[in-house]
Amino acid sequence: CIVVCPTGAIAEKDQTQEVWDALGDPQKHVIVQTAPSIRATLGEAFGNPVGTNVEGKMVAALRRLGFEKVFDTDLAADMTIVEEAHEFVERVTGGGVLPMITSCSPGWVNYCEHYFPDQLAHLSTCKSPQQMFGATVKTWYAKKMGWDPKDIYVVGIMPCTAKKSEVKRPDEDAAGVPDVDVSLTTRELARMINRAGIQFNDLPDEQFDSPLGESTGAAVIFGATGGVMEAALRTAAEWVGGKPLGDVKFQEVRGTDGIKEATYQVGDLEVKVAVASGLANAKVIMEKIRSGEAPWHFVEIMACPGGCVNGGGQPVQPASVRNFVDLKALRAKALYDADENMPMRKSHENPSLLKIYEEYFGEFGSHTAHEVLHTSYVPKDRF
Repeated sequence: CIVVCPTGAIAEKDQTQEVWDALGDPQKHVIVQTAPSIRATLGEAFGNPVGTNVEGKMVAALRRLGFEKVFDTDLAADMTIVEEAHEFVERVTGGGVLPMITSCSPGWVNYCEHYFPDQLAHLSTCKSPQQMFGATVKTWYAKKMGWDPKDIYVVGIMPCTAKKSEVKRPDEDAAGVPDVDVSLTTRELARMINRAGIQFNDLPDEQFDSPLGESTGAAVIFGATGGVMEAALRTAAEWVGGKPLGDVKFQEVRGTDGIKEATYQVGDLEVKVAVASGLANAKVIMEKIRSGEAPWHFVEIMACPGGCVNGGGQPVQPASVRNFVDLKALRAKALYDADENMPMRKSHENPSLLKIYEEYFGEFGSHTAHEVLHTSYVPKDRF
């Protein structure tokens, strides 16, 4: 409703002042993370054409706002994939509940808890990348830096209004404090940049801080519908097939169609997948699963049509643009183009991620990983 309302009658609850207050607190280590899709949409708030990748200028702007560290949620997206792919392989080989359904979209998770509470066992137990990032910062990174998790303030820049409620969900506090302190939309970040008087388009391109700024092409496509599925398949196909993947593209799950289906031969296993975006399409998928008709092994669901690039927190385009320009496709193209140009395109090859596992989590899907990176769901009354 927010991004299509012609009169602007509804808006997210602005939390920028909370972030300004944290930035002004000398006791706080204020760390920011940016979701995969933000680099493909933030530029629109400053007059750039739809589909412009402004990653470098975004990083520069965040530094000038005063964040102590500017990190990339994409690393946590890679982390989500190795945990999710491990969980999928375990379910397939160990007789677990199938199809497994992705859990990255909090709007979708909330919908499932309310309308399909009897189907929650299908949801992956993986936290979303936003939450995995915060949990990693307040455990592994806090230990590495010698910081008290209570003194770390993690800000997520997200395409999504539902992320604001996700930070307050139970079982999202791996270090005994909330994994993420506040989640801002793309629009709220744009307002902060304007309030600070930063001339966004004049900024130089800068790079994310290390080590939580290193990611792969698999992570950046998370922002488009089908991207999580494709990223997971790049890893699961290698693990199940037992050999390096030649072509990393899974073209059948790309595109902005509301429901997409495909079948892939992975080693000796024929894997049937489905991708849905928009809750009307999610309902179609879930009713098939509930009735036992579903043939799939793995399902990706995003609450917003087209995925995160079309999220409720993205820049609002007037009807004169929205009605004649395919925002979803152009924004998604920016992410797929970025993937094409990345030196690494499979999540399990990310060296920073592998180092974090070596130092802290151990194996993929380990007990520590489950304690920090996984969550639980609660059936809810609809009314």
